[in-house]
Amino acid sequence: MAGGCWARAQLGGMLLALLGWVSSCVTTFVPLWKNLNLDLNELEVWNMGLWQVCITQEEGVVECQAHNSFLALPPELRISRLLMCLSNGLGLLGCLLAVLGLEGWRTCEDKPGRKRQLLLAGGVVLGMAGITTLVPVSWVAYNTVLDFWDETVPDIVPRWEFGEATFLGWFAGVFLAAGGLLLACSACSTRIAAPPAPACPEAPAAPGWAGGHHLHPKNADLVI
Repeated sequence: MAGGCWARAQLGGMLLALLGWVSSCVTTFVPLWKNLNLDLNELEVWNMGLWQVCITQEEGVVECQAHNSFLALPPELRISRLLMCLSNGLGLLGCLLAVLGLEGWRTCEDKPGRKRQLLLAGGVVLGMAGITTLVPVSWVAYNTVLDFWDETVPDIVPRWEFGEATFLGWFAGVFLAAGGLLLACSACSTRIAAPPAPACPEAPAAPGWAGGHHLHPKNADLVI
């Protein structure tokens, strides 16, 4: 019964991890981290991402332009690029390690200890991927809030607001962390629940008299 529960936990953790990894990859490349509506021209919506800025017009025409220079970007966007790319790589590595350690997977079937190690390593790496997703998304969101409520900027100046990628990144980080935690817990619980190795059989005792007493060789003549 316990083995079946942990097998379902592994499957659920794997699905969460895959969903979080795909969402993290989408968050990295879509230009929807920030939105800006111009009061002077409400027909245009500006969207900013880590790699480019796009302008959506009323007719549905979208024009995108890549950032001119990496060094010209704000610090949060520069570091967010690196962290999100690192998160995507860690997520892929964690999923591969976790798949090899899943119960029912034919790899390393004759080495259950190795499978538990792979599953535990995959869960830890996925947890790191979740953290490296949550940090940049939260940092950009925090600076967006500070800029929005900056009293030194005149009210007529448009303010950047949260984009859809911000919320998608939060969900991606939570899914990666939750999936990694489930996989790591299932690996540890499987190790604890493993049956102990059978003890070595003891050699049978030498047969003696009915009372269990053995005659000493020196006393044999007395008995006779």
